[in-house]
Amino acid sequence: MKNTGQNFRVALILGGARSGKSRYGLSLAAKFPAPRLFVATGEPGDAEMAARIEHHRGQRGPGWDTREAPLNLAEALAAAQGHYRVILVDCLTLWLSNLMLQDKPEAGIEEDCEHLLRALEQISTPTVLISNEVGWGIVPENPLARAFRDRTGWLHQRLARVADLVVLVVAGLPLTIKGG
Repeated sequence: MKNTGQNFRVALILGGARSGKSRYGLSLAAKFPAPRLFVATGEPGDAEMAARIEHHRGQRGPGWDTREAPLNLAEALAAAQGHYRVILVDCLTLWLSNLMLQDKPEAGIEEDCEHLLRALEQISTPTVLISNEVGWGIVPENPLARAFRDRTGWLHQRLARVADLVVLVVAGLPLTIKGG
């Protein structure tokens, strides 16, 4: 394999909305030779989201395959092992919200998160995970939003333990928290 200068198996890229986290994650993954896999967790539920998805697809350029995994993320990662030089998942907060909107019981969501963590511990293909940092804002006023914020924070903590590289992107600037 061509030396990309990248020394991670799992990279977790965190940031707020429009912080530059996806662009940074793509730049990390683009240092690996093709073939590359983009695992999309978002679904085009409306015209605005469909436009966002199309915009992101255009930013990737050639050398990328795309797999949609709005719910079965661990399975998508496992199936991709050995077929790609790098995998990028965008984004974990959409994946978590998709799970929560399925009206799954808390235990089912926890099981899905554990399944993802186990899959990440076993992967051999370098994987970049993009996720929104949602815990720095105001306390949400409704129970579903508070549960989402809490579950996201817990998931990030657990992912950071598994990750070799953790980067926080603020105003387009990457701040290395772990590794690197």
